[in-house]
Amino acid sequence: MKNQPLKLASLGIQHVLAMYAGAVIVPLIVGGALGLSGEQLTYLVSIDIFMCGIATLLQVWSNRFFGIGLPVVLGCTFTAVGPMIAIGGQYGISAIYGSILVSGLFVIAISKYFGKLVRFFPPVVTGSVVTIIGITLIPVAMNNMAGGQGSADFGSLENLSLAFGTLVFILFLYKFFTGFVRSVSILLGLMAGTAVAFVLGEVDFSAVGDASWFHMAKPFYFGMPTFEITAILTMILVAMVSLVESTGVYFALADITDKKISEEDLARGYRAEGLAIVLGGLFNAFPYTAYSQNVGLVQLSGVKRNNVIYATGAFLVILGLVPKIGALTTVIPASVLGGAMVAMFGMVVAYGIKMLSHVNFASQENLLIIACSVGMGLGVTAVPELFAQMPSSIQILTDNGIVAGSLTAIGLNIFFNVLSKRKLNVIMSEQKAS
Repeated sequence: MKNQPLKLASLGIQHVLAMYAGAVIVPLIVGGALGLSGEQLTYLVSIDIFMCGIATLLQVWSNRFFGIGLPVVLGCTFTAVGPMIAIGGQYGISAIYGSILVSGLFVIAISKYFGKLVRFFPPVVTGSVVTIIGITLIPVAMNNMAGGQGSADFGSLENLSLAFGTLVFILFLYKFFTGFVRSVSILLGLMAGTAVAFVLGEVDFSAVGDASWFHMAKPFYFGMPTFEITAILTMILVAMVSLVESTGVYFALADITDKKISEEDLARGYRAEGLAIVLGGLFNAFPYTAYSQNVGLVQLSGVKRNNVIYATGAFLVILGLVPKIGALTTVIPASVLGGAMVAMFGMVVAYGIKMLSHVNFASQENLLIIACSVGMGLGVTAVPELFAQMPSSIQILTDNGIVAGSLTAIGLNIFFNVLSKRKLNVIMSEQKAS
């Protein structure tokens, strides 16, 4: 019994480590792409870690209104990285947080009914959307591997060596280790790459020295949010895809913990995610979703108690209140980050393909849905001026590749699968009646 608090703390820290690289790399990528200063980037990393803790606590604490009460760890969703960079580049950072706020309120509003909407988001839709998002992120990784867009030493041998060295080290860890080491391989790869870069004199620790030891979360740190229809539509689609992914996590954890979850449990889980997204918008953090990597850790460790996740949430909140810890992550050179991005963004693509593996490829209709949605998504991304001559009301749906591809997938799925099934049911019922 004396070692119980120590054991609880160690298990909580293990969960923190399993999700830490994913939680930290999102603000680094988005902040870097938007050209944030060192001070702003430190805030973004710190508030993200803090909000990951708050979001996790909201989800694990089950009550009448929100929280599914399973050992769920929430973190910022990778699905939002590409859209956020696109929104920030087109409308500015304030539009990112306006769209996050609205998408969170939308999730809360539909939480009770989302179970009935899932049929509009089968694997052929979600898999296509995630694949499009993953592919559109790859150029971001390539630019960072070369040293960051606009850098004086872009594409230098030193940058490429650091990038590929980091990637090779991550692959080495995946090949020769299992379990926990494999689950934190990205984090270890970033640490190893930064250590080599430090020896080469490529790491500047001034941001750590300038950062304070303690800060409080500030609402609207980057200014008051603005609201753009295209940005809002994009983030709502991202939120819907994240909810579908989270549903899978809920059922996986329910199976592991031998707990049956009802429709009301799911609604509380969705509501908790919506609330976490709203708070992310208010405090200029990110949209949050259930992290699947922590499900694997629950399975591997065999520890299924919620108090471990309470400890995880508490550790994340504490870490988020110490900007010096957040500043440590901002010293990672762009090339090292780029090497890790190739693996991480490639995994987003691979995950999208894995989701598509559940699709019936014998159906020509499904093949057309995937072909047209991915083609439209990549086409608009590659040639953004394609619909420049169209009315502004049409451009709302077409000036973003992810929105265009997602809406194509949803529309074609309704046309080929939902309506055809309804028509078939009507025919069958008529035949029975006759």
